[in-house]
Amino acid sequence: MEIQLSNSYPFNLGFTLDCGQAFRWNKRGEWWYGVVREKGFKIRQVSSKLEFENVDADFVKDYFGLRDDLPKIFSQITIDKHIKAAVEKFNGLRILRQDPWECLISYICATYKNIPAIRQMLFNLSKKFGNKKAFNSYEFHTFPTPTRLAKTSIKELAECGVGYRAKYISETAKTIYGNDFKLEGLKKKGYEKTRRELLTFPGVGLKVADCVLLFSLGKLEAFPVDTWLKRIIIKYYTSHFPKEFIKKILSKKSLANSEYKRLNLFGRRNFGRYAGYAQEYLYHFERTQC
Repeated sequence: MEIQLSNSYPFNLGFTLDCGQAFRWNKRGEWWYGVVREKGFKIRQVSSKLEFENVDADFVKDYFGLRDDLPKIFSQITIDKHIKAAVEKFNGLRILRQDPWECLISYICATYKNIPAIRQMLFNLSKKFGNKKAFNSYEFHTFPTPTRLAKTSIKELAECGVGYRAKYISETAKTIYGNDFKLEGLKKKGYEKTRRELLTFPGVGLKVADCVLLFSLGKLEAFPVDTWLKRIIIKYYTSHFPKEFIKKILSKKSLANSEYKRLNLFGRRNFGRYAGYAQEYLYHFERTQC
């Protein structure tokens, strides 16, 4: 199947899948292979056309954020030369709508880890506890369900290389499984209320919650602050903060909750209702400059 993209609605598949927001995509030749819930599929972009197999057009439009009005978003977030440069270089990068459960566990695993390490942990979890399937001569494993991980020992989880996160994965899975909690239902709630609910899960801090809000629940105002965003704010936006505050956060690696909230609030107020898009463009731009 295929989708003809409009020139007025830019999309770049490579930028979108290679910007660090999702961890289980692999490129083989011209094709990207991915797994979402129980479905394995492949997709490629040929100029202004998307070609894909094993999923339908509505799924592709939803998952890849093709219904987001990117020109409108750009008009609202390109308020300074730094974000303008990022948007110009990576025009067409879109925020995905990942499966909330996989996204939640992915970002619990992501704490204090780089992308290759995160990918390996998720691969190990999926291979050990997911279902093995094949598509188009490509073998893959679905992401394990809350039920499966809730019934798995911490020792078995730790064998996947997740370290201390094994306890958080186990407890979060048990909470969701035991209470029949529907993460999809959070899409209907507001940003602040949804963030408070996510923070009740073991292993979920402010940054993890904001990543899940942005990359799976469609809360485009979310503004996750990690080491890269802290660096970006210190590099380009110090005029928005007292010198004492900048000096304080410069002196240490991690942020206190109050410091995170201050930087997060700056991002949301400065860039508005699409702050999440500004965050991802700035993040990817800065990361590729190093």
